[in-house]
Amino acid sequence: MTMISKTTIGIAAGICGTIFLGYCFYFDRCRRNDPNFKKKLRERRRNLKANLKNTSSKLPNMNDHEAVQRFFIQEVQLGEELLGQGDVEGGVEHLANAVSVCGQPQQLLQVLQQTLPPQVFYLLMQQLPAVMNKGLSGATVTVSEDDVE
Repeated sequence: MTMISKTTIGIAAGICGTIFLGYCFYFDRCRRNDPNFKKKLRERRRNLKANLKNTSSKLPNMNDHEAVQRFFIQEVQLGEELLGQGDVEGGVEHLANAVSVCGQPQQLLQVLQQTLPPQVFYLLMQQLPAVMNKGLSGATVTVSEDDVE
């Protein structure tokens, strides 16, 4: 059995690391020098922004329980994601959409009141009447600030 010294292992690791970094730099340079790279990147970003804007305008069929449930989950996830990124207004808009299609909005609002910061919850409560008036939910659901503790 031959013993490999620590120096040999260190040199081999350094060479492998250098080769890997060279590989990364080479392909990054090829990608950036591609004449269509910036065009593709802008198009991808445009599509992403358009998809985020369109998700709030596509309302589910209120008679299709599965579609309403998917919409509800999607809106809650988007709201949480946007709030996490610091986009409070966008997050509140998506959460308001979720509350508007929720079967038990008072319970959801109680959970949101416990989990959201007070100023964000206040914005949500201010936006709810406008969302409800847009027709996102049935006329049977009404929410006031007195309903939530």
